[in-house]
Amino acid sequence: MAISKENTRPCNMERINNVSLAEKFIDEQVALLKEQIKSGKVILALSGGVDSSVTAAILLKAVGNNLTCIHVNHGLLRKNESEQVIKVFKDELKADLIYVDATDRFLDKLAGVSDPESKRKIIGKEFIDVFDEEARKLASDGSYKFLAQGTIYPDILESDGVKAHHNVGGLPEGVKFELVEPLKFLYKDEVRIVGKVLGLPDNMIYRQPFPGPGLGVRCTGAITRDRLNALREADAIVREEIEKINPVPWQYFVTIPDIKSTGIKDGKRIMGWAAVIRCVDTVDAVTATVPEIPYSTLKLITERITKEVNGINRVLYDLSPKPIATIEWE
Repeated sequence: MAISKENTRPCNMERINNVSLAEKFIDEQVALLKEQIKSGKVILALSGGVDSSVTAAILLKAVGNNLTCIHVNHGLLRKNESEQVIKVFKDELKADLIYVDATDRFLDKLAGVSDPESKRKIIGKEFIDVFDEEARKLASDGSYKFLAQGTIYPDILESDGVKAHHNVGGLPEGVKFELVEPLKFLYKDEVRIVGKVLGLPDNMIYRQPFPGPGLGVRCTGAITRDRLNALREADAIVREEIEKINPVPWQYFVTIPDIKSTGIKDGKRIMGWAAVIRCVDTVDAVTATVPEIPYSTLKLITERITKEVNGINRVLYDLSPKPIATIEWE
């Protein structure tokens, strides 16, 4: 899609790089949200990532109890992620949070689908459908008229001829929600500053980015449950070990391509997947460089993954910067 005038960052908008500019942005957004939403009610797609968390904090400041956060477990989350999201938002932030386990629903829809754009569209549509269904349960009188999303500016830029984002492009015909996107003109570093000023905990503000389609774009090709489970376990190992080094990269994760290679285990020939470690450093997610991870760390990760995770017999390190590669493989 071409970037519309409405989706172009205002030319007079200052780069948010300090507390005072963040406070100014928050005040302006709260006023705009109050004007847009008035006494209406809002549903937020709450993944627990930086973008959706900051969106929730601004909306709570603007509309308070008229915000309902819905956390959908689509089966494509990282290990123990739903449990962590529930703990932070229900116990610490006291938000109105509804948990929806839609794992089978998403994975059934994705079965046999290998095209990356098709996968993103399926995941995006299912998200919208889940929210629409939950809204009907919450308010049969139609009081929930707004759908909030944590769209940021790189999402919009990358959707212009590069790849589709499930939270870019508006809502499909027939869905009776008005879109609310308070962060749509911010870069990732600006979102973090705003979140800090809003008082969100550091472990939420500085957690690494995670795409809306989740592990669905890291389990490349057609998703299978066994490869998805292997990916989840390998990713947990990589995050655990990478977080021990200093400095910690901006983003670090695992991708498992839909290919197998030969290996040897217990003296027998086996066929297994390759786990590809992806680490990048960036300021705004528009460009990214690849950091030099200590060899001892990469060696330890390799030993752990190949011993602890069934189905993986190789571990690789992706050295490709952005551009030419994007951060995610799909």
